[in-house]
This record gives sequence, structure tokens and C-alpha cells, in this order.
Amino acid sequence: MLPRLSFLGTGYLGATYAICFAELGYEVIGVDVDAGKIDTLNQGRVPFHEPGLDDLLRRNLAKGRLHFSTSYADAANKADVHFICVGTPQRPDGMSADLTYVEKAVTNLAPLLRRRALIVGKSTVPVGTAAWVEQLVAKLADPTLGVEVAWSPEFLQEGYAVEDVLRPNRIVAGVRSEWANETLAAAHKGVFDLAATEDRDVPLVITDFATAELVKVAANAFLATKISFINAMAEVCDLAGADVTQLARAIGYDPRIGNRFLQAGLGFGGGCLPKDIRAFQARAQELGAGEALRFLHEVDLVNTRRRGRVLILAAELLDRPVGPAGPDLSGTRVAVLGAAFKPNSDDVRDAPSLAAAAALAAAGAHVQVYDPQAMENARRAQPSLTYAPTMAAAVSGVALVVIATEWAEFRNADPAVLGELVAARRVIDGRNCLDPAQWARAGWTYRGMGRPPA
Repeated sequence: MLPRLSFLGTGYLGATYAICFAELGYEVIGVDVDAGKIDTLNQGRVPFHEPGLDDLLRRNLAKGRLHFSTSYADAANKADVHFICVGTPQRPDGMSADLTYVEKAVTNLAPLLRRRALIVGKSTVPVGTAAWVEQLVAKLADPTLGVEVAWSPEFLQEGYAVEDVLRPNRIVAGVRSEWANETLAAAHKGVFDLAATEDRDVPLVITDFATAELVKVAANAFLATKISFINAMAEVCDLAGADVTQLARAIGYDPRIGNRFLQAGLGFGGGCLPKDIRAFQARAQELGAGEALRFLHEVDLVNTRRRGRVLILAAELLDRPVGPAGPDLSGTRVAVLGAAFKPNSDDVRDAPSLAAAAALAAAGAHVQVYDPQAMENARRAQPSLTYAPTMAAAVSGVALVVIATEWAEFRNADPAVLGELVAARRVIDGRNCLDPAQWARAGWTYRGMGRPPA
């Protein structure tokens, strides 16, 4: 018999896991203190954009094996395995992760447990958190129940999260006992059964708490480093007259390097990578290993620096002066296509696209923003910007177009058609996702990130 599951926190992480595990056949309850979010989910609507998730939500609500509640008592009474899926944002007073929501989830649940249960962390946390949670549980839960803690980090990619839950490329389990190992395995049986029907393997790494916690932050740090490396190469290419896309292609053929995430552009953003690498640095400093991760500071700086590159390119294309305070783009109309930090998402947290749009506006430009999915979130994040209802409306009458998120709608746009709408055919390809030759043939002055002028 499959264990019953609860997911504590129904933001992007928790809601996605709850819905997908219901699809795998589990009886699932999602819990959140936000009553509005819970009502939205129970009505069959996902409060964020993730391809394919809405259909799975409605199907599993109808089947009766998925529901959402604001009651931790419901979770304690109905579930055998409880997954902590709350946010761990960067603290406002430093780079460390704020574990307030993790603590609240544990303190709300543990005293209510009336039978043996497994509490499993999925949130991205500093190393040492699992042991701290274990101490909290020991203090708050009935000691005769034998409640245990495990840690199994998530590896979701926004825009591909359904596939990442149903068909993960690995599962990591930090456990203390054989019972915890067996219980966590039962909680993932649906994943392994699906893999068996598709003749796939899902690698399983059984390890200790600290290693399980470090896997996620180490993976994010490596990914961030790879992205910032190619963006640093783009800076060199700009000065040397080289083409970073050809450079990336050439080094990507090396099997030791690989070609994924070697696309230069505005840099990474979102709710994970920026805050996770900062929290990792802060935790390493606390452990006395700050020197080992000093390079992540430069990774962060390279990433932040990329956003300002758009301003410099804009000034060059528009033949505007660059003074001590930066470029003066007063009176210029600019279209920024893209607000989400990546395509197939409506997430604008720490989005380079919105940061670039805001910087252009601060330099005096009149900026019109359009994104296929992230408009409402963008308006909340940057209310002073102007938002257009369509791509055509955004580019109409502008002197410069900036591609800031590599949505298919932008990648596949016809430059000849767009050329009839703009006041001047100038484009900055902030994601190096366009064909420079095609745009040049259509009469556009093209500038990419780390690419020669076309």
C-alpha cells in the first residue's frame, strides 16, 4: 500500500510535487497558510505558469486523491510522509538563507503528529539544516512515536517541472535509518514504477544529511559558474572581435565540458540560482570554508554585470553619449521583449530582463515591455514601466528592440514584418537566440552579446 503524502508549502515547488505525485497514484494533501492560494488550487487553477500542470491538477482533483488545505492538523491526520517545500529566501540583512518558513512548517506539524511519520526536506537549505530540523522534531513531537527526518532535494527546472518530477534524472535521499530509507523509497515507488514501464533507470543516491543538502547547492553553484564563465568569455569576445556563440560551440564539443548552458546573454535569474549561490557562500564562511567558495563572488559579479551591457549596447546603437552617470537615452522609445527570467515561465524574481528594462527606463528611455506569460507579475515587480498587450504593440514606433527572454514567439518572429512596425530597425539580442544574418538581410542593425556586429 502506498503511503499517503503531504506537501507543506504550495508555492511553485510544493504545488508541482503535490499535483504530480497525485498523478502517480498517491493520496496527497497540500498545505499552505495562504488561504487564497489554497482556494485557487482547490478550484482547479494553478497560481503560476507551468506547462501541463493545470490539466494534471484538474484531473487529480476530480479523481479525489488530491486536495489542498490550510490545516496542518489535516496533514498530520492524513499523511504518513510529509515533504517540506517552503521557500528559503535570501535574508534581507545579508546573503544567508532565511529558514523561518522551514521552522514554521516543522513547529506547526510536529506537535500534531499522532503516529510514526517521516518528515522529508525538499527545500534548498544550508548544510546542517536537516540536523537542526531533526532536533526540532525531537523537541516537539511525541518521542514514543519514532518520528524521523530525511532530506531529498528537488531539482526542478521551471518550464520543465512536470517532467522533472515524473521522470527525474536522479533521486537523492539523505537518511539516518533503514526505516527512513524504506519509507522514502515507498514514497517514490510511483516514480520507479513509471520508469520501469518506460524501460528507464532512475539513479538513486542514498547518503547522509549533509551530502544530500550539499548536492542541490553544489549543482546550482556549478551551473551558475558555467553560465557566468561563458558570459565572461562574451566580455572578452566583445573586445577581441570574436564570436562567443562559435566559441561556445567549439568548446561544447569537448565531452569534458559539454554544450548545455553555454549560451551567453543577460545572465541567470529566478528564485533559485542567485540566492542559492549567495547562501552557499555565507554558509561556507560560517563553516570556515569561505576561501573555497570565493570564486562564487566573481560568478555573481559577472552575472550582475551582464545586465548593464544592454545599456552600453543601446547607447552605441543609438549614438548616445555615455557620461559618468551612464548613458543618456532620454526621449528614446525602446521595446523590451521578455519579462520572465526564462521562457515557459511567469517567474520574474531577479529576472535579468526586467532589470535591463528598468535600467533603460532609468537612463531616460520610454520602455514598452511585453511577455507572453509574465505580464501580471512584471507589473507588480516594476509598476513604473509601460506594458504592451502584444509583441506588435510593444515594437510599434520604437527606435530599438531588445530581446530579453528567449520565448519562441520572439525567436521565430519575422524581422521583415517587425521592421514595418518600428521607427528604426535596431535590435539587441540579449539572449543570442536570433539569426543575425536573417535580421541583417531584413535591414536591421543587429547586436548580440559577445558577437560581432551584423
